[in-house]
Amino acid sequence: MTARIDHLVTSGTFSLDGGTWEVDNNVWIVGDDHEAIVIDAAHDADAIAEAVGDRRLRAIVCTHAHNDHIDAAPALAERTGAAIWLHQDDLPLWRMTHPDRLPDHWLVDGQVIEAAGTDLTVLHTPGHAPGAVCLYDPALGTVFTGDTLFQGGPGATGRSYSHFPTIVESIRARLLTLPPETVVRTGHGDSTTIGAEAPHLDEWIARGH
Repeated sequence: MTARIDHLVTSGTFSLDGGTWEVDNNVWIVGDDHEAIVIDAAHDADAIAEAVGDRRLRAIVCTHAHNDHIDAAPALAERTGAAIWLHQDDLPLWRMTHPDRLPDHWLVDGQVIEAAGTDLTVLHTPGHAPGAVCLYDPALGTVFTGDTLFQGGPGATGRSYSHFPTIVESIRARLLTLPPETVVRTGHGDSTTIGAEAPHLDEWIARGH
């Protein structure tokens, strides 16, 4: 059974540093007819569970711990029995949303998460958040970047726990080295490719945000 990528958009709010904003989030489901993993359980556990269907949910992987990417993770885990994975450097952000529920496992750079014949390699890409990760599978020709890289540039770095020079170095060293045809599936908005974004690195640096 060939693995496929299912896509769901959920809506809710993002809150940090005393502000709250309406957001639409991309939820990615990677798997086949029998098993799957969810990347970023955002806002609506019921909608995500419905999209997973009767497949075994192997893992809920968090690209980072901003509340809009993890708010539905515990409810989805309780409903499906799946474990929640997060990079430990994002534990302070996680605790802001879920003070009484820790993730089940810590993601580490270079780790491979398997589901339905796919091998998603964890790339630690700090900057938008200290524990931000991307997930790369060359067989799928795809990297899931969370809020590290978007169509048009890096993720935001103007709030707590973020750092612009760090995200630029993460993108330069970990993402722009991937094959140019690699599809970039983001945490919000439209997908892009590594090749479409790579020529603009110097522009982003000059812009400084």
